[in-house]
Amino acid sequence: MIKLFVGLGNPGPEYEDTRHNAGFWWIDGLARELKVQLNPERSYWGLMARANVQGQTVWLLQPQTFMNLSGKSVGALARFFKIQPEEILVVHDELDFTPGIVKLKKGGSHGGHNGLRDIHAQLGSDQYWRLRVGIGHPGHKGEVSSWVLKKPPQDQWHLIHDSIDHSLKSWPQLVAGDMDKATLQIHTTKAPRPKPERKAPPAATAES
Repeated sequence: MIKLFVGLGNPGPEYEDTRHNAGFWWIDGLARELKVQLNPERSYWGLMARANVQGQTVWLLQPQTFMNLSGKSVGALARFFKIQPEEILVVHDELDFTPGIVKLKKGGSHGGHNGLRDIHAQLGSDQYWRLRVGIGHPGHKGEVSSWVLKKPPQDQWHLIHDSIDHSLKSWPQLVAGDMDKATLQIHTTKAPRPKPERKAPPAATAES
């Protein structure tokens, strides 16, 4: 069962709508679902919320250390509350998937993702769960750093948020530890529906 939900991103308003913050967006959505408020917790270098779900304590965490030190926050909270790697779900942006695709997996390499790299090191294990939110790839390795720190254009922004909304429906199965059912729910994609009530940030301007 998942006891700790972690969303990866970078703190600060300048990063709020950038692709690298897809994990933060997911945790914001879960906080709304569970009707809890994320608050600063200096002991864990992050924004944290605690919820009670059917008698089980669940933690939500957004590390505020910047991406490449995410493990400092995750490791501190996991050690204090004795949460095992397999009881942790890390939600992060995924270059290998196009916007609109989201997938659940357990274990494996960090794939060059700096946030996962640090979590690997701090937990001393790769056996935590990951929810990979597709943000697409710029097409050239040298452009990745600037790509993840830019706001996606509106069509991609809507696809990413639709995939987040879709995968959030699996949270009861994740908390219950029914990972097969959660995986089926997440991986069964449906045609995106228009979300007129959600306003996208201003479209990213093209570079000259």
